Amino acid sequence: MKFTLSWLKEHLDTTATVDEITEALTDLGLEVEEVVNPADRLKDFTLGYVKHAEKHPDADKLRVCKVDTDEGEMQIICGAPNAREGITVVVCKPGMYIPGLDITIGVGKIRGVDSFGMMASERELELSDEHNGIIELPSGAVGDRFVDWLAANDPAKVDPMIEIAITPNRQDALGVYGIARDLAARGLGTLKTTEYTATEGQFTSPIKVSIDEDTRDGCPLFSGRLIRGVKNGPSPQWLQDRLTAIGLRPISTLVDITNFFTFDQNRPLHVFDAAKVAGDLRVHRAAGGETLKALDEKEYTFSAGQIVISDDNGVESVAGIMGGEETGCTDETVDVFLESAFWDHIQIATTGRALKINSDARYRFERGVDPEYTIEGLERATQMILELCGGEPSEMVIAGDVPNHARAYKLDPERVQSLVGMEIPESDQRQTLTRLGFRLEGNMAHVPTWRPDVQGEADLVEEVARIASLTKLKGVPLPRLGDGIPKPVMTAQQRRLQMARRTSAALGYNELVSYTFIDQAAAALFGGGDDATKLANPISSEMSHMRPDLLPGLLQAAARNQARGYMDLALFEVGPVFQGGEPGEQREQIAGILIGRTGPKDVHGASRAVDLYDAKADIEAVLAAIGAPAKVQILRGGEGWWHPGRHGRICLGPKKTLGVFGEIHPKVLQELGIKGAAVAFSIWPEEIPLPRKSATTRAALDISDLQAVERDFAFVVDDSVEALTLVNAAAGADKALVENVRVFDEFIGGSLGKGKKSLAITVRLQPTDKTLKEKDIEAVSEKIIAKVTKATGGTLRG
Repeated sequence: MKFTLSWLKEHLDTTATVDEITEALTDLGLEVEEVVNPADRLKDFTLGYVKHAEKHPDADKLRVCKVDTDEGEMQIICGAPNAREGITVVVCKPGMYIPGLDITIGVGKIRGVDSFGMMASERELELSDEHNGIIELPSGAVGDRFVDWLAANDPAKVDPMIEIAITPNRQDALGVYGIARDLAARGLGTLKTTEYTATEGQFTSPIKVSIDEDTRDGCPLFSGRLIRGVKNGPSPQWLQDRLTAIGLRPISTLVDITNFFTFDQNRPLHVFDAAKVAGDLRVHRAAGGETLKALDEKEYTFSAGQIVISDDNGVESVAGIMGGEETGCTDETVDVFLESAFWDHIQIATTGRALKINSDARYRFERGVDPEYTIEGLERATQMILELCGGEPSEMVIAGDVPNHARAYKLDPERVQSLVGMEIPESDQRQTLTRLGFRLEGNMAHVPTWRPDVQGEADLVEEVARIASLTKLKGVPLPRLGDGIPKPVMTAQQRRLQMARRTSAALGYNELVSYTFIDQAAAALFGGGDDATKLANPISSEMSHMRPDLLPGLLQAAARNQARGYMDLALFEVGPVFQGGEPGEQREQIAGILIGRTGPKDVHGASRAVDLYDAKADIEAVLAAIGAPAKVQILRGGEGWWHPGRHGRICLGPKKTLGVFGEIHPKVLQELGIKGAAVAFSIWPEEIPLPRKSATTRAALDISDLQAVERDFAFVVDDSVEALTLVNAAAGADKALVENVRVFDEFIGGSLGKGKKSLAITVRLQPTDKTLKEKDIEAVSEKIIAKVTKATGGTLRG
């Protein structure tokens, strides 16, 4: 939205400077994007007087002029045809920047004669395209500033232009009057109001208007009147200057008047050449297939349902967007039909986007205009046409009614102060709303018709706040909720997830953040993909179900990386997974995958393929970091996507699984496009019991000063017996003394016979209260042998 300072002052009585106005506009929410002040580029130029001029001794078209300036007499060589003695000119001295030429002038020598500056033309100062001669001023004293002379004699040439950005909720600021209203409410001046008198019609309009019944929702009101005997042509200079300053090209008086009201009052209008209108005007929905050559000289084809204005010959205008070329006004127009209507903003936006037409009328109607100004805008435009073009007006013709947009919301002064955070007296709040056009009855604020964006009490608060200026807010520290050290903001589970992320990253994993939606096929591989987790309205076929596990997302990401040549991967993710669609069927998971090799190739051959023991080491590190118990059991029986013989469940008991590690099943990898083997781990942090005592520091290190004892045992068992079963049995023989048990040898065949194997274990005994004697060690050893024999059916190897 562009406007000039003089245009603004037509509606706002103010002495504020341009800088004060632009600062206030931005603070009010009307962000200033650009200020073009012609005076800035002309401030250095002064007036001079040519007291003598003679022909250049070596050039027929050049003249050597003696010019009086504020710095004394200067010799200036000029080639303008009107350079002569006795005229007042604009002097450009050496060192000055000439905007029209984009140069900084200096002292020069032209055909052997020195020249100390130049006398400027209008184009050289970017005042107009005139360049046939230098500027001749009818008045002015030597040394006066040129900008001061322009301000007094031709102010339009130094009128600052301001451009503001309009957000969709500030359609009232699409008119200069609306901008003036905001500034007046801020206190930068007084809003000027002018009353209007309805024009009395001299005859009945031969052109009638009507709105089809099925079009009333898109056009509630259509009004107009015929003005006959007008004289169209170039508009007055003041009107041309207004439009030119904001980048519009003056066309003719009739068209310029409609453009003026579009920007002055946010009231788009349209004029038809009445002689080219056949019969009456009808507002209706297109049947589809109709065409129109619009004022932009492009032809448009309408779809069914789009609103158009037609006469007996067919479509004559795209309703509320652009008129047709056939009925457009020209210099030969004598009778004109002036239209002012109110259009539904959604209808205008839909049609404008479909036809790809951008016009000032569409820009305003699709954001919202004042419905109650429809008739007033027609009356005011009629008066201006009569003043500038003459003519005789008809009686007004109206179809439809002004839609009722009346609404009111309660103003709660205390609530306003609470939300804004400033002390704003109730009287100031009420005065602010009144200045903005709200009508107050008690505590109810009735919204003006030009503010369709105000839709509740919160909008009243916003209006008060922006006029009061949020720059006046002062920072106030939040009050303490209680004495002493405040309680932690994060829960224990949140801290665990945070620590899991840090630990996984420290182990060399890269964090992945994926969608919680995956495709049905991938979900089915991990126990999901049923109707309970199916989305009612998925955004794509690849995001149709809630994920049952984090592993499919990690593996799909790995497949995409492998397809681009990245074969060694370490990825992890922390997030929710879903067993159903109900609130209780969701839980947090920590998962990671390893694919490829442990490192790049090197001369020492240290690089190797990752295996399940890498995943085991990593899951144990993460579990330790988030506070899982040190003593756990490793059992089999994982889900179907784990390799049946190469995985383990980390448990506190058969039914209490903290996590799983191991290789992913080859069939799953094949389905997801993974090349090679993949090992992974999953942790369920909610299954890890919280510590009984909460402390901000770690517990004291508990270490025994007594010597530990290790004993080796070898058992002959059936080859179907798992080593884990034997280890768990030995560890359970005496939980107080047995610190750990590990397998160090396996032997199959030989004298053991078919179907048998030997498993050798080392048991570490750590006393805590007294040094172990031989009889104590023997007693524990017997317990271990008995426990293992009972659990495995094996015998101690002789």
